[in-house]
Amino acid sequence: MNKKWFVILNSTSGNGFVRRKKTKIIKALSNLKEGFEIADTKYPKHEIKLVQNALKNGFTNFISIGGDGTLHHVINGVFLQTEILPHTINIGVIPVGTGNDWVKQYKIPLSITKNIAILNQKKTTKQDIGKIILKNTIYYFNNVAGLGLDGFVVRNLNKKLGKLSYILAAFKSVFHFKKSKIKISSKEVNKIASSLFLGVGICKYSGGGMQFTDNPIPNDGLLDITLVKDISPLALFANIHRLYNGKLSKHKAVETFKTNTISIEILDNNLPFIQADGELIGTGNPKFEIIPRAINFIIP
Repeated sequence: MNKKWFVILNSTSGNGFVRRKKTKIIKALSNLKEGFEIADTKYPKHEIKLVQNALKNGFTNFISIGGDGTLHHVINGVFLQTEILPHTINIGVIPVGTGNDWVKQYKIPLSITKNIAILNQKKTTKQDIGKIILKNTIYYFNNVAGLGLDGFVVRNLNKKLGKLSYILAAFKSVFHFKKSKIKISSKEVNKIASSLFLGVGICKYSGGGMQFTDNPIPNDGLLDITLVKDISPLALFANIHRLYNGKLSKHKAVETFKTNTISIEILDNNLPFIQADGELIGTGNPKFEIIPRAINFIIP
């Protein structure tokens, strides 16, 4: 096995921040004790192929330099291959994206220098990974997935607007989005509901710091489900503070529960968009599953 770090650099992340700071980033990487090789992404989802090629060359230590989308594709690169067991792989993150939501769960700093020190310590935690089956295609996620309004927000997202992107996209989306009638099937809950959105969480933060999930524990082997039912756009905005202070579940139109498998069937013609870690993956009837303690992340 190659003990060096394999670094995946997404030059488009952070509204061009990575491209502008590339020399500084590479200089900081030179302080990695075990050395590194680096590869730039050249096209969307290139991370998947880069990871899989690196695994074939003996790498098991990876650094994702980019945003939540970069890490999402790195994770999919790991789990869409069968040659190396994912739980033997270590992944570190240097966050330079727009939302940087996953790193908030572990209080990973934005400072590149501080992150190099964390990577050198190589302290790890095992985290669950989510699996989505949609139209016979499999996707994986490490943070939060969902369908409905949050997927519609991702569709309308303009990351060039920086930290305001999510708030502006949410404001634009909420007055044009139509709720869907869905059937929820799991061991814990079986019901039909009018749904504004349904969040499926492993970790806590998404959408630039919003907290759609109630009490996710990243390694408990359970998905944290949040169902927001019949609520008007005005009522949603009146409660937007709950999205940031973690008290969304206190609203009477919100229902939460935990499960390890959940299937969603759309019962009307209004097919909601599905997102995973802020990446749009399509529409349809998804099934969400959990893979317990599936991979090692480097944390402070």
